[in-house]
Amino acid sequence: MFNRFCLLLSTLLLQLTLFSQETQSPVQWTFSSVSSPSGSELILKASIAPGWKLYSLTATDDQPNTRIVADSAWLSKMGQPIEIGALQNQPEPLFENARIPYFEKELEIKIPLNRLDGIQLIKGSILFMALKGEEIIGPEEVPFRFEVQANGQLALSTLKATEGTQNQIKRSAIQLDQPAADCGGSGVATASESGLLNIFILGFLGGLIALFTPCVFPMIPLTVSFFTKKSQDRRKGVGNALLYGFFIFLIYILLSIPFHFLDSINPEILNNISTNVWLNLLFFVIFVVFALSFFGLFEITLPSSLSNTIDSKSGVGGGIGIFFMALTLALVSFSCTGPILGSLLAGSLSTNGGAMQLTVGMGGFGLALALPFALFALFPNWLNAIPKSGGWLTTVKIVLGFVELALAIKFLSNADLVMHWGILKREVFFGIWIIIGVLTTLYLFGLLRFSHEGPVKKLGTTRKLFGFLFAVFTLYLIPGLTNTPYANLKLLSGFPPPLTYSVYKHEETIIVNDYEKALALSKQLNKPLLIDFTGWACVNCRRMEENVWPDADVKALMEKYILVSLYVDDRKALPDKEQFIYTNEKGVKKEIKTIGDKFVTFQTENFKNASQPWYVVLSPDEKLMSQPVGYTPDSKEYADWLQCGLDAFSKQ
Repeated sequence: MFNRFCLLLSTLLLQLTLFSQETQSPVQWTFSSVSSPSGSELILKASIAPGWKLYSLTATDDQPNTRIVADSAWLSKMGQPIEIGALQNQPEPLFENARIPYFEKELEIKIPLNRLDGIQLIKGSILFMALKGEEIIGPEEVPFRFEVQANGQLALSTLKATEGTQNQIKRSAIQLDQPAADCGGSGVATASESGLLNIFILGFLGGLIALFTPCVFPMIPLTVSFFTKKSQDRRKGVGNALLYGFFIFLIYILLSIPFHFLDSINPEILNNISTNVWLNLLFFVIFVVFALSFFGLFEITLPSSLSNTIDSKSGVGGGIGIFFMALTLALVSFSCTGPILGSLLAGSLSTNGGAMQLTVGMGGFGLALALPFALFALFPNWLNAIPKSGGWLTTVKIVLGFVELALAIKFLSNADLVMHWGILKREVFFGIWIIIGVLTTLYLFGLLRFSHEGPVKKLGTTRKLFGFLFAVFTLYLIPGLTNTPYANLKLLSGFPPPLTYSVYKHEETIIVNDYEKALALSKQLNKPLLIDFTGWACVNCRRMEENVWPDADVKALMEKYILVSLYVDDRKALPDKEQFIYTNEKGVKKEIKTIGDKFVTFQTENFKNASQPWYVVLSPDEKLMSQPVGYTPDSKEYADWLQCGLDAFSKQ
């Protein structure tokens, strides 16, 4: 059951990751209405691609289903929806042969409406899931809108694109190639290179951690011995082992390639993926499932048919066989490496660099996994020095389980921040992490045990050392619960919710700034405008706000600006009259429905960049004062850039 569950989660994750506005859904919806003196009726018609199953409204909440999401304004006017089509109910192998009602080819849903007195607009969406074999999509949301006309008739309504709304996004005065001062800009490359180095190191460390898991560690001596003993001479054996290591490295690089195509299609898509509420919630669930697996509650494996197919090809001679051996290792070790790779994926996409950072991180991960096979093939005597497999591998796996729980909370926090639910304020976040830290410490010191483990006869030095480190880290977290200057834990800056997202502060502190109001204030006070393109789930944004902005020199300079922070991942819907369709220079249309939609499009259209943080200095008439900069952790460098913008403005 858990294997099927995890396969479903993996499939859902893949579908979300490959999401693109250009992707054609296998279920196409059309909307219409019928009005009469006795009432009205909405008609939602689905055209289902061959081979696909669209699940019914009658499916239960714990099954794949279709649901109608209604705006609260007309919810009370909605009658019981009626499905018209050939309803089927066959056992579904992917869901343990459960019988889940579905439709094929087409479906029509009729929604009766009572009198619509006082209702001017009917807004809602159809939330559906569909399946073909082992490929599943959804929950996928398709919105619909109807205007209630004066005569009571319903008219299908769409978002509009007018010159006024177009001008909200593309500002003709902003000329990216004509800054008043040639400062900044170059610092972005330095920061980007530094970021790539950091993500490579993190990926490499993740690979080293994966080496010491029960799925990988026992494979090292077995694989190296296989190559060195099977080959006719040592030189050929070493060459094959080196090729095997290279293929491991290559496989993890190849996993990141699709994200480069997504990035080139739409520069905003990686940000949309990383801040997608459903994706973050899915990561949360997956990481909790992985943690429970590490705790020994059940075993997660990929479908045996897949691993057996790949493994059978590893017997082919030459480089092709060695490649499939490497691919087999990547697959069979997934239950241990999957959570680490998931962290790397989510972390890379949510920081400056996107697909390139993911490739570099994957490269570091693959290199760490490949190195032992190459080194032990060159120096086989070293095999005698590595520890034997044993109970310590179980200890590593359980500790990783606690780490996975902590990471799961991070993904839940991302969704909470983006949607402003307020369930994981900063102190609640730290409280959960402290509990996890205490449990990990107790486990490492032998005071907490799991039922599938044998008795701890003696605590080793390494285990005591890690227990001490977890205890120190847990103590370090405690000030995060307080309302004191010590609550800003700089070593973790950017990872927990921001300081303003606190139980000690009122909800009014969580605001999203308005560009038009800031620009008007800039003109009124004759001050330059400092635009901060940021995000609720942006780690480097928090690091800048908590480590660089409080610097005395930086703070003094920022007071000479009008600061406007534009949150590109804010999923709060714009008022209905402010929603519109924007058409860019290439003729591509995009619906602007949320605050984040508006600000991320504003950034990409005017500054040809979709990463955060991103800082821009404009004059009150929207002239660019300097080259924009990104993440700049050096306070002096950032202060120099701010001063340069002020100097350029004073010369205007």
